[in-house]
Amino acid sequence: MITPDDLSHLDEDARVALLRALNALDKSSSALADPLNEHRRLRFLTFLLCCCLFLIPWIIFLAVTLPTRYRTGHWGTAWIGFDVALLSSLAATAWAVWRKRQLAIVCALITGTLLVCDAWFDVMFAWGGPDFWVSVGTALLGELPLAALMFFMAWRLLTFTVRVFWLHFGLRGPVPPLRRIQFFTLFVKPPKD
Repeated sequence: MITPDDLSHLDEDARVALLRALNALDKSSSALADPLNEHRRLRFLTFLLCCCLFLIPWIIFLAVTLPTRYRTGHWGTAWIGFDVALLSSLAATAWAVWRKRQLAIVCALITGTLLVCDAWFDVMFAWGGPDFWVSVGTALLGELPLAALMFFMAWRLLTFTVRVFWLHFGLRGPVPPLRRIQFFTLFVKPPKD
């Protein structure tokens, strides 16, 4: 049995080697190597690519067929519902940050996306109307800066989480960018440059 006293006599290189050896014994770190998980990942990737391929002709179809004007009877309900969703997302983000939960990353991404959509639709639906400049002003001074803050916060929380685990597992050097870190691991794919 290794005691804390035994560990205290190890130099930094030996501690890093021990941490890596212990992590190699952990079978959960090989979740991506599981054939079932790889099959699921490839199926989901195929589904996403099919969605992208479907959207191309759909966008062209809409561009050709949509009327320039459209009347709706549920305009107020649509906007109130959207704002309720935005309020819920902001509240969930605040709760997750207050409780120091990783869920704050997901909530911030959702909130930022909703804010960008809100700015887009506000400006597009006010185009050419008397409220156009008010919509542009609220987008530039309110919704888009808040969305940028949400995206920045999500990125910072994610990179900070990776940094904490990077140090916890005894890895040295600068933390690699998120785009190079694989699922379920801190190990980095070699660059393809």
